[in-house]
Amino acid sequence: MLKKLYNWMLEKAGSPRAVPALAAISFIESSMFPLPPDIMLIPMCLANRQKAFWFAFVCSVASVIGGLFGYAIGYFLYETVGVWVLNLYGGADEMYATFQKAFDQYGFWLVMMAGFTPFPFKVITICSGLTKLNIGVFVLASAISRSSRFFLEALLIKIYGDKIRDVMEKHLEVITTSFFVLLVGGFFLIRFII
Repeated sequence: MLKKLYNWMLEKAGSPRAVPALAAISFIESSMFPLPPDIMLIPMCLANRQKAFWFAFVCSVASVIGGLFGYAIGYFLYETVGVWVLNLYGGADEMYATFQKAFDQYGFWLVMMAGFTPFPFKVITICSGLTKLNIGVFVLASAISRSSRFFLEALLIKIYGDKIRDVMEKHLEVITTSFFVLLVGGFFLIRFII
């Protein structure tokens, strides 16, 4: 099933309705869809490097708005929709127990991590609503992490074009995780210096 979804997304990336499809996938991926919008974003940026930043912007905005939908699922519909989605990713009860205490102290950083890395963002959006993470903190962390991820991909493609495609497709998880570690390390370094 995932292979069919993957192929469908690649097909949509080359269609005349690619931008609305990218927005829709970015929105729904933040609350329940299993595949990341990068599958569409990367080929779209490669096909039209002049619009790479526009595609990243659309992807980022739709993803953050979709994250708010995921937050609402956790806040208002956890017992029905939220449990169903989280059970697809390993069990609602286990995730709730794991994240409940962590969100109290590290909510911002959990959203940042999930928004930037390959960790399923929908798990964090739903758990953010369930644990009633401050919505301003949630939106800020979502906006920073999602836009950083998608604009970084667009920038690399804009600069390196086809050369970067193979590298990104093979090592996307390592690239995004490494950038996140550097980003967080920079925040901690600034905090201790100031």
